[in-house]
Amino acid sequence: MATTTALATTLPTDTWVVDPDHTTIEFRVKHVGLARVRGVFHRFDGALAVGEDGAASLSGTVDAASLDTGVAARDEHLRSADFFDVDNHAHIAFSATSIETLGEEGLRIVGDLTIRGVTRSIELTGEILGTGLDDAGAERLGLELATVLDRRDFGLTWNQAIDGGGLLVGNRVDVRLEVSAVRRP
Repeated sequence: MATTTALATTLPTDTWVVDPDHTTIEFRVKHVGLARVRGVFHRFDGALAVGEDGAASLSGTVDAASLDTGVAARDEHLRSADFFDVDNHAHIAFSATSIETLGEEGLRIVGDLTIRGVTRSIELTGEILGTGLDDAGAERLGLELATVLDRRDFGLTWNQAIDGGGLLVGNRVDVRLEVSAVRRP
């Protein structure tokens, strides 16, 4: 359960539900120390609730098996016990412990991220992109958030030495969320 935090808010009040058809959760990791491999998760949910008093809560889950890097063999390896171990840890979960607006559009969210049964506190920073009506008349809220993780903090330690030195998989994971949420009717 998410902890609520009072906001001197530019976030609009109400409950906002993440629209997975218009939201992207992307990660990037270096491969062979040279190029970044990108991936996305296709199945997830989440909600942000902001009260009239400025209290806010945010939580979400990701179906770990829905990851997609564009290479089927790599995706299967990432789903295996070497990485996400989706047979034993089907979901990645996040629950905010504090939400703070920074200026008119900035946003800082601290919360607990659980991957492979390991929970660590992380910080997401970004911006509130605003609100508007879509073509069906539903009110939407846009957020852009990012963080950097060390995959080893969550038990994702598999790696392989490569010829000439170095490791096959980088430890730094850049995570970016482009969120479109719909006001709950």
